[in-house]
Amino acid sequence: MPQPSFKNFTKMEDVAGWPLELKLSCLTLEKADNCRSNQMVNNGWAAASLLEAYTWNSSYAPLIDYNEPLPHSCYVKVPLVRQEFNWDCGLACVSMVLKALGIERCELQYLRRFCHATSIWTIDLAHLLRQFCVDVAFLTITIGANPVLAVETFYKDNMEEDGERVNKLFEKAPQAGIQIQWRSISGEELSMLILSGQYLAITLVDKRKLSHPWIEDLCLVECCGLNTGYTGHYIVICGYDIDTDEFEIRDPASTSESGKISLELLDEARKSFGTDEDILLVSLENFEPTVG
Repeated sequence: MPQPSFKNFTKMEDVAGWPLELKLSCLTLEKADNCRSNQMVNNGWAAASLLEAYTWNSSYAPLIDYNEPLPHSCYVKVPLVRQEFNWDCGLACVSMVLKALGIERCELQYLRRFCHATSIWTIDLAHLLRQFCVDVAFLTITIGANPVLAVETFYKDNMEEDGERVNKLFEKAPQAGIQIQWRSISGEELSMLILSGQYLAITLVDKRKLSHPWIEDLCLVECCGLNTGYTGHYIVICGYDIDTDEFEIRDPASTSESGKISLELLDEARKSFGTDEDILLVSLENFEPTVG
């Protein structure tokens, strides 16, 4: 399987022929060649050591040919794999994707052998997919482990230990063949990528917003003693329908074999503070999806 090129951030002059909504979804980051401290640029963040080691604002080729006509719907058959612990939803998503690609020996018990911690980050999943020679693009607004996330209960217990490990995995990403793009992706662009039939997606969401988008409007902490803070969770996106404006998903925490979610609700869940807008796009080259 060919190694994907390590290209990262899009410059606006490189997307002159793209549709307007795709241009607007791209962020333009300033050059960081001389940075000596952690940087927050246009809503993106990067660890200083990683900025010094790499040029993260180089241009990259579009993920698909946006001039090609797209079907009204596209669906990839993905079997549901349910998580077994409260920390292995990401591994369950990797298992689902590998099964969909026809790759054997990808059960959760086997995948756990590749993990050296129970605190799983998206960069861990990207490296895990590369262990199976799967081409993957990693889109994120954060390069490295942002210590600001430690304000969330979900992160604070492991942030100090995770930080160094996660930064090293980002540093090793080019050699592993992981294509990293330092940018946000709009719901519209994501829908086009799924409709193209060329990608499956694993995305990080705030689980509580995914399940109960109204939860922040209620005083559940005071009234019921419930924690309404960020709860990280991974799901697989395997289809999209223009007519209903809904994505087909697989949720490893769900009892249902399949699920649907509107573009608006998915955007709210995956762009919540704490997610870093992380999304893995898994190549389906030589794979035939169901289109409509």
